[in-house]
Amino acid sequence: MPLTKEQIAKRIAQEVQPGFCVNLGIGIPTLVANYIPESMNVMFQSENGLLGMGPFPTEAQVDADLINAGKQTVTAVKGASFFSSADSFAMIRGGHVDLTILGAMEVDESGDIANWMVPGKLIKGMGGAMDLVAGAQRVIVAMQHTDKSGASKLRKACTLPLTGKKCIHKIVSDFGVIDIQNGEFILREYAPDLTPEKVIAATEGKMRLAPDCKPMSL
Repeated sequence: MPLTKEQIAKRIAQEVQPGFCVNLGIGIPTLVANYIPESMNVMFQSENGLLGMGPFPTEAQVDADLINAGKQTVTAVKGASFFSSADSFAMIRGGHVDLTILGAMEVDESGDIANWMVPGKLIKGMGGAMDLVAGAQRVIVAMQHTDKSGASKLRKACTLPLTGKKCIHKIVSDFGVIDIQNGEFILREYAPDLTPEKVIAATEGKMRLAPDCKPMSL
């Protein structure tokens, strides 16, 4: 079986290093904060103006005024700070975010990402994704490997409007951990219940196995 959303988030948490300032996008990325050890000094940034976002609250902790960019209620860790959205985007555009974790509708073998709109569907706007892929030091994508019809979302070339070009460093899908190098997908780890052959078969873009490719450890 492919990974659950929680398992994707847990694996991505292994990529977060002490001292990082990390931005979490909407969807699966918001779950990553739940898997960071309390002893690790990491500050999660939300583009709506919060630095120091903690795990999702219990029912007793819910504060309707304390939300992330996806309008979900969150908690704040000790030392957190609150500021305007303008200051938040200045932080992103100034290159002060070490890592951003985003969802995606498509990524391709060149490292392009499409995650902000589907033509013909009503949207409220692109949000902060374009700023994040341009300004963050490192970009990791959390996503489903295929769509509901079974078609690959790891494409030769994105077909949806792009959010950014050649900006993705790593993908963690429900099928595995994938890097992008020299115009191709590199499979580093695969879901324990799958095989490398199944991951390659579910990938439209060019993919090869890393020399040390192995089952994912969670």
